[in-house]
Amino acid sequence: MKNILLLTVGMTAALAGCRNETRFDIVERPCTSAVNTNYTGHRNPLLPAAFIKLPVGSIRPGGWVEEYLLRQRDGLTGHLGQISAWLDKTNNAWLHPQGIGDHGWEEVPYWLKGYGNIGYILNDTAMRHETARWIEAVLNSQRSNGFFGPYIERHGKPDLWGNMIMLWCLQSWYEYSADERVIPLMTAYFRWQHQLPDSLFLEDYWEHSRGGDNLYSIYWLYNITGDAFLLELASKTHGNTADWTQRDRLPNWHNVNIAQAFREPATYYLQSHDTAHLQATYRAFHLIRRLYGQAPGGMFGADENARPGYHDPRQGVETCGMVEQMSSDEMLLRITGDPFWADHCENIAFNSYPAAVMPDFKALRYITAPNMILSDDRNHHPGIDNGGPFLLMNPFSSRCCQHNHAQGWPYYAENLWLASPDNGLAATLYAESTVRALVANGQPVVLEQQTHYPFDETVRIIVREGHARFPLYLRIPQWCREATVRVAGAGATTATASATAPPASYLRIERTWTTGDTLVLSLPMHLYTQTYAQNGNSVSLHYGPLAFSLLIEEQYIEKNSAATTQWDSRWQATADPAQWPSYEIRPASAWNYGLLFDPAQVEASFEVVKQLSPADRFPFTPATVPWTIKAKGVRIPEWGIDEHGLCAFVPQSPVSSAAPVEEITLVPMGAARLRIAAFPVIGH
Repeated sequence: MKNILLLTVGMTAALAGCRNETRFDIVERPCTSAVNTNYTGHRNPLLPAAFIKLPVGSIRPGGWVEEYLLRQRDGLTGHLGQISAWLDKTNNAWLHPQGIGDHGWEEVPYWLKGYGNIGYILNDTAMRHETARWIEAVLNSQRSNGFFGPYIERHGKPDLWGNMIMLWCLQSWYEYSADERVIPLMTAYFRWQHQLPDSLFLEDYWEHSRGGDNLYSIYWLYNITGDAFLLELASKTHGNTADWTQRDRLPNWHNVNIAQAFREPATYYLQSHDTAHLQATYRAFHLIRRLYGQAPGGMFGADENARPGYHDPRQGVETCGMVEQMSSDEMLLRITGDPFWADHCENIAFNSYPAAVMPDFKALRYITAPNMILSDDRNHHPGIDNGGPFLLMNPFSSRCCQHNHAQGWPYYAENLWLASPDNGLAATLYAESTVRALVANGQPVVLEQQTHYPFDETVRIIVREGHARFPLYLRIPQWCREATVRVAGAGATTATASATAPPASYLRIERTWTTGDTLVLSLPMHLYTQTYAQNGNSVSLHYGPLAFSLLIEEQYIEKNSAATTQWDSRWQATADPAQWPSYEIRPASAWNYGLLFDPAQVEASFEVVKQLSPADRFPFTPATVPWTIKAKGVRIPEWGIDEHGLCAFVPQSPVSSAAPVEEITLVPMGAARLRIAAFPVIGH
């Protein structure tokens, strides 16, 4: 990781009519030699982070991100406590002072880490009270030896996985409420872990793969208390976690483990200072995508477990894997400052994750793929590596994703803005939002971001409250050829200062910001393609951060959720499955098209059609997308549905077809719950 100034823009501008100088710098990463005095950063000997997460509740999203949180609240996330048997309060071990009950493992903390944070962000009284009930029980469950929550043994060894997740819930609660009881609970619990023999520590499959989650919580606590034993425990955790530093293989090929656990070496790098650990995380990320990730949308074709020979874009990934990858990207962005991780997080957030859930957030799909032309209740094994109706939009397809999906959008919202080491702020993931934060020497400011991004090339930032000199960082995405920014001071003058910035950088703007100041960032988008040699030289079409998919007419068929509930998902006795239907989605139009275009003139081969963003603020359905693309396509009759009920492997390009050329419409991939996003190319 480099903390160097790449280029200083050749201007220090002063706005007409005032003495306030505005300095523009282009940087590869924020410089970490400064120490933020407003927010808790990393203590020595941990390496400083490039960005610091603001306390939950500091950022209030607007626009489509807020709409997603509201739909989660009113949909499956907000009602799981009344319908999921795993969240049933009767005899729930998470509510018992001694952790005793007939159920109580990962489901409660999986759900609570998203549910609670939605309540904090939306300031929803009912959600906050419900969260407090669970947290209070957890705080009251600590035993004299330091352990808290349900005690589960597998093969005579303690299973710590559920506790790892609950620690994240406790951290968010502490950030929001300043409840000091969290700190001694975590300290006593980690002292219990510290004395646990290595032979009993992180030995079960899930916790062994995901020890990085434990490591993250250890560092979080160390940064507050400075207790030296925590660094010893961190080294012990790293040593007992699966080895994600291997050069040409991964410890296992389970999709969620990969998306979640590949970040562990980079987390430990903060303590080891060994760049090999940081490089290992990058290497693991690229390895899985080189082998199984040659498709649009940012994920990889693992279904549940990646398998040799199953790398076509029809192979999908769990919804769990999507939200865990987004969380990893957000964490790695804060650790490294590398804008690559923000770009990748947006790739999933815009192109993969929205299509994995119903628009009303009342059902989700266990497996979603870049090429997916049928979403039904059939068992598609061995075409996909799961034995069950795992392509169905179902509120109860599997107990992991059913609860773990909740973290995706609240965690995304919490990373829209970050604090910088030099007592500034950074706009890292663009979306309509308002941030309340401390800058400079503790001065409070309120900044509002106005944009419809990613369906907008302009981001406007307005200083609503405050007067302080501090740096503001703007991330410039990799796909943006030439971003420009214009800063206008408040008051009668209309004079402005402006600058340009290259891709994959940050534009650092330092000035004395005051109420009424306005910044306008322009991120011009262009059309471009990506080619996937391993998957038949298929191509995907992109416009800015959006990948596009064929518009397929979707026919929704309601199904009985009680009939399709899986063995590891159960209803509460009082829940009404009729209020939570499942849906098959079947194609009602042709889908087997190849693209006809001139690779040398991509922008001339397609037409982008833009409309206003939808009034209901939800752009992720075919009927509400603001942007579409007109293209030319040719049907490929031999490309059909195979014996497993999946679209057959994408044909090798270039493809010859005698079918006529047709005008087809492409929509953003995230809005298409049936989709072809990796296209064969029609030969000229």
